Amino acid sequence: MPRERSAQASPSSSGATGDPSEATPYLDALRDYARRRPGRFHIPGHKGGPAADPQLLEAIGEKALELDIPALTHGVDIGPEPTPFQEAQCLAAAAWGAERSWFLVAGASQGNLVACLALAHAGERVVVQRNVHSSTIDGLVLAGLRPAFVAPELDPELHVAHCLTPEALERALDDTPSAVGAMVVSPNYFGAAADVRSLCEVAHARGVPLAVDEAWGAHFAFHDDLPESALAAGADLVTSSTHKIIGSLTQSAILHLGAGDRLDQDVIDRCVTLVESTSPSSLLTGSLDAARRHAAVHGREQLGETIEAVARTRAEVRELPGLDVLDERLARRESVKAWDPLRLSIDVRGTGLTGYRLGDLLRERYDINLELVGENVIVAVFGMGERASAQGARLVEALSGVLGDADLSRRREDVAFAEPPPWGPLVTSPREAFFGRQEVVPMADAAGRVAAESLAAYPPGVPNVLPGERLTAETLDYIRTTLEHGGALRGASDRTLATIRVVVES
Repeated sequence: MPRERSAQASPSSSGATGDPSEATPYLDALRDYARRRPGRFHIPGHKGGPAADPQLLEAIGEKALELDIPALTHGVDIGPEPTPFQEAQCLAAAAWGAERSWFLVAGASQGNLVACLALAHAGERVVVQRNVHSSTIDGLVLAGLRPAFVAPELDPELHVAHCLTPEALERALDDTPSAVGAMVVSPNYFGAAADVRSLCEVAHARGVPLAVDEAWGAHFAFHDDLPESALAAGADLVTSSTHKIIGSLTQSAILHLGAGDRLDQDVIDRCVTLVESTSPSSLLTGSLDAARRHAAVHGREQLGETIEAVARTRAEVRELPGLDVLDERLARRESVKAWDPLRLSIDVRGTGLTGYRLGDLLRERYDINLELVGENVIVAVFGMGERASAQGARLVEALSGVLGDADLSRRREDVAFAEPPPWGPLVTSPREAFFGRQEVVPMADAAGRVAAESLAAYPPGVPNVLPGERLTAETLDYIRTTLEHGGALRGASDRTLATIRVVVES
């Protein structure tokens, strides 16, 4: 079905208008449509429920199926303007303080693709923080951008990457005078937030826009005790994964345009349409509309409650033998301006267990499912409006139980852990490597070859290897060890890593 609604998604004149605490215009329009019991001579084939599989109907309910309607429905996203869809996006822009906002139905990953495609309209060179999400690397491939990577600060103890310092960005931009933009991440998976305001000043002083992957910081705009949001700090384009903390449905996100004229609204709009389905889910879009209102009306109160509850949980975790937490001490790092108190990142090194092993025990014995498990750190995520006190107590009880009766036979000293090696040199652009002549070789023969695919331990989805980087034996050994200890791999055509796809070099 043709879809052109994003091109008219919100007024293209100036800024956002409307009270973000108003009703949910898009969700209300969906409900009005369902309430009328219209003749559904259109997709989807379940027809609002009557033709759905009985098990699906029982699982998600008739109400959800009734709201599942196609794009280009009169009175919802076409018809007299502003349509409910346009109004919803304008209210989102007002809530987050953006010039314009786009609803995304392919997650924050779609926002990162759009950022790359938009920057490619101005040129091909771009400065990129090396520990960006793998979707940004996908965007570099699609857009044909030639990245100049700049390394974040690395934690020598926890073996995790923190943020980018303004000084590092300054050097990278000065070394890449033809760069048309810079792409950074804040906050990272562990809750560390960069000095985005200073990063913006560095980029803008050189006449280039700053795109920020703020997937994990969609809630920052709604409470004063949280880090400053990227938009408030002056970012030009911000990817916001609203489902992560604020609670829209999984796979929904919002892309925000900041103030200024460093990026063209029409270009971004075309790029959003380019990488979006022509059959977008009304359920995802409706959940974004509802999440916006929920955050605007109740965000401050609910975030305050969650912050207090997680603080208590954090203190209780620190009292358990062998555990420590990442907290405001993160801000002592050179690259970290602030930290997100809703992220409970736990240092497990003192337990004698790896994070992988501890995560397995929590799941097997107490049905505790974590956001991330790694060698040294496990991460628990708390939502904006959940019963955080009760959830925190459940986690502490499970941790105490595991540490009290776990079989600690797999002690850390019995397992050889490698420190993450330096990233290999980039010898060709990600796009040239991805689309160039390739061959599949055994992993044992891959060292020294140029990778044609990404290898990213997931989560957090930060590539250890990029298309175009020369593979080193140290990197391959590290990835193999990660898999052996329970990590997962994104991007590899052979998920077992017995083989790898490499570039055929002349």
